Amino acid sequence: MIEKKPPLTIRLCQPRGFCAGVDRAIQIVVLALKKYGAPVYVRHEIVHNRYVVEGLQSLGAVFIEELSEIPPEHRQSPVVFSAHGVPKSVPADAQARNLFYLDATCPLVSKVHKQAMRHQRLGRHVLLIGHAGHPEVIGTMGQLPEGAVTLIETEADAARFEPVDASALGFVTQTTLSVEDTAGIIRALQERFPQLYAPAAESICYATTNRQEAVKETAAGADLFLVVGAPNSSNSRRLVEVAERAGATTSLLVQRAAEIPWDEIAAIKTLGLSAGASAPEIIVDEIIDAFRQRFDVTIDLAITATETEDFPVMRVLRDVELTAADMAFVNGAA
Repeated sequence: MIEKKPPLTIRLCQPRGFCAGVDRAIQIVVLALKKYGAPVYVRHEIVHNRYVVEGLQSLGAVFIEELSEIPPEHRQSPVVFSAHGVPKSVPADAQARNLFYLDATCPLVSKVHKQAMRHQRLGRHVLLIGHAGHPEVIGTMGQLPEGAVTLIETEADAARFEPVDASALGFVTQTTLSVEDTAGIIRALQERFPQLYAPAAESICYATTNRQEAVKETAAGADLFLVVGAPNSSNSRRLVEVAERAGATTSLLVQRAAEIPWDEIAAIKTLGLSAGASAPEIIVDEIIDAFRQRFDVTIDLAITATETEDFPVMRVLRDVELTAADMAFVNGAA
């Protein structure tokens, strides 16, 4: 007699997973490998996802932390800068070393860089709301001279900050923050500094906002909410926090199906499922398949937004055809 599987409803968030900036960055590495051959060097993880990094390594990408790691015999090989952005010192170092580089910085991160530079050009001290040590924060602070930017991580930081001139302040934010947490910090700053200048456009990116809204809509009443993503992925970790605040009984960050605590979740009836902006859809499929093996699964697709953004790669790579097969290692079979 075949044992009957317990029923499970999976509330599958849409949008989820790759945003346009992440997709573009991965495409740049894939296209560079097709055009120039291996090795293609990548400074820092191209996006914060181990599966993606290992997939690109298998194609011939070599990940480094500093340009000095590129051996002399490979100085003609391309080096790609990650989607998180880099300080101005990095392309300057690449030029000094006569390296050929491709900048895969997300256009929305580049927009934050421009907003920060605009504040400074207009005589304002820049407040950057973000997390210390995150590559995007390092890259944004590195657009301006030392001392021109102050990092604000919390409302407590906002309360402690003492400016030289309270009438000449402007803020920008890391693109992957919690919308609610950031709003609280901005409120705290505006209460202390009514003349604080906002950026000309929203800094938190559309994908971060959309994924958080989708999780808010689906988390209430979920016995378990899973977010597919890496521990060093800021936007993925924020989704876990959003799910807990929005009413999920338990919320977990997992990189693969093997990390799911199967022994602890045998009695769940409703599962929420989303993926951070750097998590590939092939892992979402893997996790759904793993649940199907154990439960009688019904998928409830929760669509809260439709994303049409598409960021083209740089002109030097546009003559190379990108096929579905080229991206199957992250997107799955078409």
